[in-house]
Amino acid sequence: MRTAGAWLLGLILPAAGLFAVQQPVFRAQTDLVTVGVTVRDRPGGPVSDLSQADFTVTEDGRPQTVTYFARGDQENGAVETHVGLLLDTSSSMGADIELARKAAVRFLNTLSDAVDMTLVDFDTEVRVTRYTQQDFPRMVERIRSRKQLGAATALYDALGVYLDGAAEADGRTVLVIFTDGGDTRSSIPFKDVMNLLRATDVTVYSVGFLEHQPTSARTEQRVRLTQMAEETGGEAVFPLSMKEIESAYDRVVAGIRAQYTLGYTSTNTARDGRWRRVEVKVARGARGRDLRVLTRKGYFAPLVK
Repeated sequence: MRTAGAWLLGLILPAAGLFAVQQPVFRAQTDLVTVGVTVRDRPGGPVSDLSQADFTVTEDGRPQTVTYFARGDQENGAVETHVGLLLDTSSSMGADIELARKAAVRFLNTLSDAVDMTLVDFDTEVRVTRYTQQDFPRMVERIRSRKQLGAATALYDALGVYLDGAAEADGRTVLVIFTDGGDTRSSIPFKDVMNLLRATDVTVYSVGFLEHQPTSARTEQRVRLTQMAEETGGEAVFPLSMKEIESAYDRVVAGIRAQYTLGYTSTNTARDGRWRRVEVKVARGARGRDLRVLTRKGYFAPLVK
């Protein structure tokens, strides 16, 4: 359990041989499965006025009964928010590193109610620093002063380190990744990163800087950044300018603040550690609108050996 007390963790880890990936499982203290849900209308704006009756939830195709419901715009539904930033400082970022720094600071200024913020800047090495709101100016200074260092990129290792530290946080955890999407150094393969994402409650938003990437690599990097975000109920954006970043952040932050939380007790009582696919739907045309639902794809069941 993460507390809001003031403390600072400085950690530098070599990317190679970072840690062994084990089969992740859904970790919870109760049998209540909670799912964060963002709903957008056709133009892309967040929809914040739906009721519990507007949602249906299925697990592996079986209907589930929602027993907990909260709207993000209601005070009694407010939850603690933890913010993480992954900042790529490798040489492949090239001309985009300054834009990424400005983007990171801009994002932090929009989520001033977060109880803590974790900065993971990475290249050949992975460096982690956690701050409270009182330490916000120090975090901004670190981001602005961060220079490009190693030539290699350990994106997946950086994700692994962050997710390991975020696994036991209560409330809502939002991670924004600023990178070109390349990885040349990590000991964790992409498929294991996806399993790690599935095993946590972290919502990922990818900000991909692809304009200066080789054409041969651009498509794969875009696809992977999109997959990491959408698997967790987040979104991926690929800005070309600060103006586009500001527009994207307005969209992301509005979605975070309007996020619903649904909870249910699974009808599947097996504790086998297997993946369970969750699908959340809103009644078609609810309130006369065509709506898009963003949420996690599922979770790993508890495992009892």
